[in-house]
Amino acid sequence: MRRIVILLLPVLWIAGCATYQTPGAGVSIGDLSRSSPDIAEVMLREPAANFPARIATIRVQAAGYDSGKTSCYGQGAFCVVTARDLEEDQDYERLSRLAGVADIGRITRLLVPASVSGMEDLRSAAAGLKADIILLYSVDTRFIVEGQSLGPLSVVSLGMIPNKRAHVTSTASAALVDVRSGFIYGVAESTASDDQRATVWSTHQTIERARLGTERQAFQELIGEVEALWVGIVNANDS
Repeated sequence: MRRIVILLLPVLWIAGCATYQTPGAGVSIGDLSRSSPDIAEVMLREPAANFPARIATIRVQAAGYDSGKTSCYGQGAFCVVTARDLEEDQDYERLSRLAGVADIGRITRLLVPASVSGMEDLRSAAAGLKADIILLYSVDTRFIVEGQSLGPLSVVSLGMIPNKRAHVTSTASAALVDVRSGFIYGVAESTASDDQRATVWSTHQTIERARLGTERQAFQELIGEVEALWVGIVNANDS
């Protein structure tokens, strides 16, 4: 009996350890456009937005996305994050003050179909807001512990990573898409990272702070990239 108890102790210790699940993956603009694979048709698309333009914002992630606090709506190839965990009011205020912007709104789950299969579904949702352009964005966060990359939705036992080097990198990417024609005005991307000893990752909360910190930084820098992209779009429209 004593032997059985001793053998069970490591199992019980592992089962009792706190764990952390890495968030789901982001998506690429190319993936969203696969429902229109005809290159000739894509090349014929032209900008059709009216300026000053109404912009509709939407965040998309890979199917099954879950960050522990934020999950996705939709059962298709992609899902839509309707809760705000990275975005702040001042982010939208920055964009609303740009020349050539008439208004900025957010696409909610009330406008999104239960199954999102491609860009057309998102354009249809934006049309419900009478928007001219979609600001589409996604965030992809990766964890690396001692040189080993942890994939999306990986479960990590916090007691198994002491004294190791931990690295978290978040990449925020965005595209400005014409609601009427599907024309892509341009894309932007920004990356932020945090490198530290995994000993500080002793609790779920500390890893969450590292993740949210890099995601927030990447998103803020992305807003700056979008601002620069927008200035070029407006200038091209005026010429």
